[in-house]
Amino acid sequence: MNLPNKITVSRIFLIPVFMIILLGGFDWGSWKMAGEELPVTHFVAALIFIIASCTDWVDGYYARKYHLVTNLGKFLDPLADKLLVSAAFIALVELGAAPAWMIIIILSREFAVTGIRAVAAAEDGEVIAASQMGKIKTWIQIIAISALLLHNLPFAWVGFPFATISLWLATFITLYSGWEYFVNSKHILLKSK
Repeated sequence: MNLPNKITVSRIFLIPVFMIILLGGFDWGSWKMAGEELPVTHFVAALIFIIASCTDWVDGYYARKYHLVTNLGKFLDPLADKLLVSAAFIALVELGAAPAWMIIIILSREFAVTGIRAVAAAEDGEVIAASQMGKIKTWIQIIAISALLLHNLPFAWVGFPFATISLWLATFITLYSGWEYFVNSKHILLKSK
């Protein structure tokens, strides 16, 4: 396994660490900033989430720079993104920080796209890499999750609901990128047996 794929796998291994800290019921206290109460566990979980998310850029950089792009990497990278983002969104629903209907829309798109990738791989041996819009969608989701985990800080002090707006934007971009993905992949679905 090459270095970019190892970095991708490390992103997957950070998911349970993130979840345990966020949902494990630890009482590490909280900080009060800009009128917002921020539990230390949310802050630590946000840091882990952000670090894990940044490995997406790192693995892609090394894969392109050193010509280490592989079919395994094309498969693992978007899967790792989906696992990390899905875990975070589900945790945010449990914490009451995100509405379930938005997260259902986002996760439904993720599962549908993964299904199309599986059909393409089974039918033609084709590994479909993430599109540019898919990458933008992932980064907007990461920004929304980070803002929600950090309780809208540092924007809370100005009364700007950045976390809420970024979650709405993530939902719309997710829908659009899903539609784009289906349109671009309809040939796979039409010729599938």
